[in-house]
Amino acid sequence: MRVFKGLRLVFDGGWSVIDGTIRDLSPTGARLTMESVVAVPSEFTLILNDRDWRRRCQVKWRSPKALGVAFR
Repeated sequence: MRVFKGLRLVFDGGWSVIDGTIRDLSPTGARLTMESVVAVPSEFTLILNDRDWRRRCQVKWRSPKALGVAFR
C-alpha cells in the first residue's frame, strides 16, 4: 500500500533517532526514504509519527536515500 507519512528510526537503546518518510507499507515490511541512509544500522525500531505504531525492523536493501525493511 502506498503511503506518505512521517517516521522515526530509533536505535542505540533509544539514544539515536533519524527522521524520514514511509512510502510503501505491507504487513511484512516497508520502503522508507530519508536524506541519507549511511548512519542507519541493520536493525532498528520504526515509529510512525502520527500514532503509537512501532515495529522492529531489519534492513533488506538500501540505496543512497531509501531502505527496504522487513518487520521482525
